[in-house]
Amino acid sequence: MSTSGPAESTELWLLWKRAHELVRAAVVADMTAASGLSEAELSVLVCLHESGGVLRQNAIAAALGWDRTRLSHLLTRMEKRDYLVRGKVANGVEVTLRPAGRRTVEASVPSLNDSTRRHLLDRLGPDDAKALRDIVERLLSGEDSR
Repeated sequence: MSTSGPAESTELWLLWKRAHELVRAAVVADMTAASGLSEAELSVLVCLHESGGVLRQNAIAAALGWDRTRLSHLLTRMEKRDYLVRGKVANGVEVTLRPAGRRTVEASVPSLNDSTRRHLLDRLGPDDAKALRDIVERLLSGEDSR
C-alpha cells in the first residue's frame, strides 16, 4: 500500500494516464496506417492468433477487458470481412480465426512489434522494461506490494 498523499496520488495517476495515451496513440496510428485495422480489430485478431486461432467469445471479452455487447458487435463486423467465424458450442460461442484473419494478423505482427519497440521499449532500459512488466502484472493481478 502506498503512503503518498492525495496530491501525489493524483499526479501519479495523471502521469500514468498521459504516458499510456501517448504510447497507445502512437502505436495505434502506426498500426492503422500499416494494416488498415482498427485498434479493436487488431486486439481481437492478436488475441485469437496467440491462442492458436480458437477461443470462446467470453474468453476474448475477459482477455481484453471488454463488455460482451461491444465485442459481439465488433465480431459481427469482423465476420463480414471474413476475418473470423462464430459457432455455437455447449454453453457459449466459439470464435475461430479464418484464413483472411490469420494472414492479416500475421502480416501485422511485425509492424506491431516494431511500433511497440519504437514507442515504448526503446525509451526504457532493460531494467526499466522488466520493472514495468512486473508493475503491470502486479496491477493486473490485484496484488498489494506490501
